Amino acid sequence: MNDSEYHQLADDLLLTLQEAIDEVDFDLDYETAGGMVEVLFPNGSKIIVNKQAHIHQIRVATKFNGHHFDYIDGQWIDNRTGAELWSLLNDAASKQAGEPIVLGE
Repeated sequence: MNDSEYHQLADDLLLTLQEAIDEVDFDLDYETAGGMVEVLFPNGSKIIVNKQAHIHQIRVATKFNGHHFDYIDGQWIDNRTGAELWSLLNDAASKQAGEPIVLGE
């Protein structure tokens, strides 16, 4: 993957995440800045999703752990656990919210 492809995929992901937060039926908010989306929960916790352009990764920091995702076969996959990004985001958001949250796929 070249830099242009990476930026397009990563930017699409961050935009999709913002749109999903707007659609979820829970009091989530977000802030964006320079390739990063902070998902804000009413209890003060956050999930931070950001681009790591120099290594073509997406990084996710949750209340519980940090994750590094590589783009493999059309999906963002955690390079340590093999978890798919949307699955991890849904799980982490649900834990941090204290109720089921579905952000995507």
